[in-house]
Amino acid sequence: MNHHDSAGQRYEISDDPARLDPVRIHHWLSTDAYWALGRTREQQDRMTAGSLNYAAYDTASGEQAAYARVVTDHASFAWICDVYVDRAARGQGLGTRLVTTVRDELVPLGVRRFLLATKDAHGVYAKLGFTPLAEPDMWMILQRG
Repeated sequence: MNHHDSAGQRYEISDDPARLDPVRIHHWLSTDAYWALGRTREQQDRMTAGSLNYAAYDTASGEQAAYARVVTDHASFAWICDVYVDRAARGQGLGTRLVTTVRDELVPLGVRRFLLATKDAHGVYAKLGFTPLAEPDMWMILQRG
């Protein structure tokens, strides 16, 4: 699905896996995203292949300007991760548009629980309705390595 920006059609959001730029995605995440530093290209390619992926593309150049990966069952749960906006495209609300698109496309499928983790973007996600876990003691994690 393609989604055009009403403000000047500067960016188009798409979930078409054929349009993804895997080299750019790996570079962004493995060199500039605190949660993915050092991630290998092979790991990133497997993560992308096993996920629903959204990206924003500059309508003039066609270059990918942002990325978001979603781990989901397409029915009840979605974990939004690897949200990244190219440094040159930041400050224009593109990350917010990307996550809004993810939410708006998955809600009609019945997805009721969206999860994400962030160290520094709480305010951005709060505008979209995300809140801290109401009962964090219910959640558990098995962390290996």
